[in-house]
Amino acid sequence: MTSILYISGRQLRRSMCTKPSLTSFQHIICTNTARPIIIHQSSLFSSSNTSNDDEKNSSRESAASESIDTNDATNNDNNDSTTTTSLPSPPKSNISNLAELSKARLSALVVSTTAFGFMSVGPTALAYTSLPTFAAASIGTALCASSAATFNQVIEIERDSKMKRTGNRPLVNGSVSKQAAIGLGCLTGSTGGILLGLGTDPITTMLGVGNIGLYAGLYTYLKPRSEINTWVGAVVGAIPPVMGWTAAGGSILDPEAVLLGSTLFLWQFPHFFALNWMYRTDYKRGGFSMVAVNDPNGDRTASLIKRYGVYLASLPFLSTALEVTSPMFAVEGILLNGYALHVASKFDKERSNSNARKVFLTSLWYLPCVMMLFLLHSRRWHEEVTNDEKDETILDSFQKLMSKIQAKGKELCMHEALVSKEVEVSIGEGENKTSLDGSKCPISMTKNAQISIGTGKEEVTLPLEEDPTSDER
Repeated sequence: MTSILYISGRQLRRSMCTKPSLTSFQHIICTNTARPIIIHQSSLFSSSNTSNDDEKNSSRESAASESIDTNDATNNDNNDSTTTTSLPSPPKSNISNLAELSKARLSALVVSTTAFGFMSVGPTALAYTSLPTFAAASIGTALCASSAATFNQVIEIERDSKMKRTGNRPLVNGSVSKQAAIGLGCLTGSTGGILLGLGTDPITTMLGVGNIGLYAGLYTYLKPRSEINTWVGAVVGAIPPVMGWTAAGGSILDPEAVLLGSTLFLWQFPHFFALNWMYRTDYKRGGFSMVAVNDPNGDRTASLIKRYGVYLASLPFLSTALEVTSPMFAVEGILLNGYALHVASKFDKERSNSNARKVFLTSLWYLPCVMMLFLLHSRRWHEEVTNDEKDETILDSFQKLMSKIQAKGKELCMHEALVSKEVEVSIGEGENKTSLDGSKCPISMTKNAQISIGTGKEEVTLPLEEDPTSDER
């Protein structure tokens, strides 16, 4: 019976000082290298020092030729070994294999953007939407995303086996058969499509099922053939929030639907171009046609990251101009997008993996921030809904959540502080004096106006200068 020891490279070096601790094992496997390697016991303790030295030098040269130019925390302990052979890591559970085949983290992101689109319709539309519809949209989208990811890995087994970052996927290391993966893809895809069909509407269903074909079909086909695959992949990522919008009763032609899809479409370019740059050597090894693979100096990569960053920064202003959100969304967008453009500029000046990683990590927290700000400043969420219209199973829960978020926002907004219940605010004087309630922010002033804060003896009047260009600001 073959005895195998799983050990990290660091532990291996320490253990080599005491040979008896390792001699009872026929094979020793380093588990924390980029790809797990097997070290034959006979090679570790060869009686011929000359032969051992030659093997070490050969291993170092092989490892150097396979190194990838990234700043990932990749352990190069295989350089210290002698005879190395690619080998699967320790067996994973079926749940782990299922999660990896389905790309669980990517599917979770897809579900979050679908929920974002669903909530964006506002309380009036949600009053006529049930919790089962929300569940069907979320779960159905997740299953469709899982199916697309599984079929993608089935098609790319050979190419994945050549890359370090994908070389230990279940289909590559043999822990899941190709037939089983195809069955899983068919099961999740059909289940997701049926769930969307029964629980939502035809447009949402068509978008979900169509996205499987777009990702596993056209996108996967183009990856080794054309750089345009990145743009096709961006379309795939832009569809889930639109699915959420239509599932909640919105139209695919609504300006909100266009803005939601555009946000996800544009966001993916800085995100994936930075990722492509970090793994450009690995993508080249796998034979994929990526911008970074064909861009040795990083000029095009840096230019594209900045360009799409600027496009993304314009969306809060467009959203405000279309009266989808309040002006504060544009104001806060300046800060959010300003930092994103700052890290993009740093990468443009120095095309290092470290700066590319900053762009990538910024994109990870940027997306949830911009989604939350969009909901917070959405004009639809300031609509009033009568009690008889409310669906307590979903609308009440969403409204409680939004109320908490908006209340926290009011605490941090100086304009909202002025119109809080503790302070009475009015505009004008005499017969033209008008009190403001707590639902408005006194950001629009008429010419020759004055603001009175407080009442009685504590009333303070703040005169305003005339604006010669407009009656309202």
